[in-house]
Amino acid sequence: MSKDLSENTTQVSKIKPENRPYENVQMNQPAQTVSAAAISYGIKCQGEYTLADYYAFPDDRRVELIDGSIYDMAAPGLLHQRICGEIFRQVANYITDKKGTCIPFIAPVDVQLNCDDKTMVQPDIGILCDRSKYRENVIFGAPDFLIEVLSPSTRRKDMILKLQKYADAGVREYWMVDLKRKVVLTWFFEAEDYPVIYGFEDKIPVRTYNEEMIVDMSTMLFWLTE
Repeated sequence: MSKDLSENTTQVSKIKPENRPYENVQMNQPAQTVSAAAISYGIKCQGEYTLADYYAFPDDRRVELIDGSIYDMAAPGLLHQRICGEIFRQVANYITDKKGTCIPFIAPVDVQLNCDDKTMVQPDIGILCDRSKYRENVIFGAPDFLIEVLSPSTRRKDMILKLQKYADAGVREYWMVDLKRKVVLTWFFEAEDYPVIYGFEDKIPVRTYNEEMIVDMSTMLFWLTE
């Protein structure tokens, strides 16, 4: 069964940092996931980087650019890949079976979220319904539905920084898959009842698809080990 935390939430864009219900993390703390190498990259300080700097990194070095700051992305572990692959399989199969026109995608795919030169993210899984946003191997603007599978190195960024960015950019729905706690936090920004939290035993409706698409999280339990 889902657990509704709506009584503790308001519109994301209006949530004060000190009131966000995640582990008492303050938005003004130094970002722990910022690459030390990026800071010593030379000349620029965090907040001053642009897409030119993003594209200057070697192909084997995955980073994200958010509001002019560079964030390292550690190579995903095998469990992370399995969970992403299983969720993507279910999402893609639904769209294919229904002969849908939306495009499911899985990382790494560049998303120029704000269509500016200060932010480029790589969500784990997503759905893009406006095909005109995809050109030259980049998604320009907000996809409709995004999922991030939390890992120790990206947890704070995904739970606070990217939550706010996705809401402000116009993403309709955002899920965080917490492997450690075996829960999925879901936001449907067009409603008032977010976040709604599900367990890994649940079948979770995708509200962007009027709850007709279902992701069966119980299939993920096969991959989880203590």
